[in-house]
Amino acid sequence: MDFKVEFKKVRSFGEIINDSFLFIRQNIKALFKTFLYFSGIFVVAGIVSNVMYQLRIQEAAGQNSVSAMFGLTYLVVMAITLLSYTALTVSILCFIDLYNQKGRVAPTVEEVWGYFRYYFFRVFGSSLVIGLFLGICFLCCIIPGIYVFPAVSLVLPVMIFENAGLDYSLGRGFKLVKQQWWPTAGTLLMIWFITYAMMCFVMVPLIMAGLIGSFAGGQKALGLGIAITSAVLQGICQIFMILPLVGVSLCYFNLAERIEHTGLLGRINQFGNESDPSGETREDY
Repeated sequence: MDFKVEFKKVRSFGEIINDSFLFIRQNIKALFKTFLYFSGIFVVAGIVSNVMYQLRIQEAAGQNSVSAMFGLTYLVVMAITLLSYTALTVSILCFIDLYNQKGRVAPTVEEVWGYFRYYFFRVFGSSLVIGLFLGICFLCCIIPGIYVFPAVSLVLPVMIFENAGLDYSLGRGFKLVKQQWWPTAGTLLMIWFITYAMMCFVMVPLIMAGLIGSFAGGQKALGLGIAITSAVLQGICQIFMILPLVGVSLCYFNLAERIEHTGLLGRINQFGNESDPSGETREDY
């Protein structure tokens, strides 16, 4: 029987990246369905608002209008983006949490919905605080932002996997990365690099069309078609955000397992019971 990804185990840098792709491949249909069910409405709303914003920018080209750049339409785009990010984050992390609880079986959207509605507003408010905190850290000569990045990345996984509040989750994140800062930072940066590379690959046709349009007749030549295409591609690219969410979840369990060995103890307690149907291979510590 096919090996199912076990989250609660110690992993190296390469194993976290490889198992992130493996988990997505094994659960691609269920993950895609979850993405559409919980994030679809926000993606559509984001596409519509983004088209309106880009057209407004094109109309105001050459006028140096600050209100066009940062007016009401811009605020709407930012609000929908935050809601979309929250919906995607909560749904995928809840999916992973239920996957572990069910013994490495993909949950249904109905099961995810029960968790989603419980965590959505908690994660939404926490994301605002985390974003502000991380922004302030990066403003302080950038180095503080780089230092806190790995710990802050673990806050939302801790909040959902351990059903914790923001204060505990932030402290827990720093505790987990205390002895593993470099491996964790390197892993997360590599995963984000891969994610952005995939996004850029999708956007290449749009960039080429924009360059051709600019040479042909200036920025206004881009027109409605390019604005719609740009917004649609940006919406599609949101699905790539599943990769860093799976990756940071594997990082969390890797760090927690190094300290607490909960996954190992659970497997020890199962010795003598029925054989594991997942076909998991033995793990060295």
